[in-house]
Amino acid sequence: MTSPEITWHNTEVTPADRAKALGQTPKCIWLTGLSGSGKSTIANALDVYLNEQGRHTFLLDGDNVRHGLNKDLGMTENDRAENIRRVGEVAKLMVDAGLIVVCAFISPYKRDRQMVRSTFNHGEFVEVYLETPLAVCEERDPKGLYKKARAGIIKNFTGISDPYEVPEAPEVTIDTSKSDIEASIKKICSAI
Repeated sequence: MTSPEITWHNTEVTPADRAKALGQTPKCIWLTGLSGSGKSTIANALDVYLNEQGRHTFLLDGDNVRHGLNKDLGMTENDRAENIRRVGEVAKLMVDAGLIVVCAFISPYKRDRQMVRSTFNHGEFVEVYLETPLAVCEERDPKGLYKKARAGIIKNFTGISDPYEVPEAPEVTIDTSKSDIEASIKKICSAI
């Protein structure tokens, strides 16, 4: 909700000016998929690769954001939507600052991912769907979350007791059970 007392102030330095100063095309690279699909691993490797190439980047990881910016949110459908909305707004500010932002979030609902995409200019948002099978994600279970969800300890767990809505037209699709990190990075970079 916006108050009528709040006014948008245009700035003299534009997003195009900032991108030119950094010598790069700003992007939001949005990795989505089940827990254990490889989002954080791929996001970190991509961030390192881009940094080594002299790109100005920032990584927003789902767990890290919930330690600060979104620590007031739970895991209900509404809280998850607000989590993604806030992250989308932060990512947009960073893209406007000229950065390449790598985002690693389960973001299970199509409408939330579409809402984030709609805040960006054409070509700025690159959706990367990690279509790693549920069985592989459960086998990896890096945090022991699937085990807890199957035991009923964790409620509203994506892929078990809550849905994951598969992206309809992601720019990149990767199955990390078939593609190693290096190949995954190459596939993402060829799309950006």
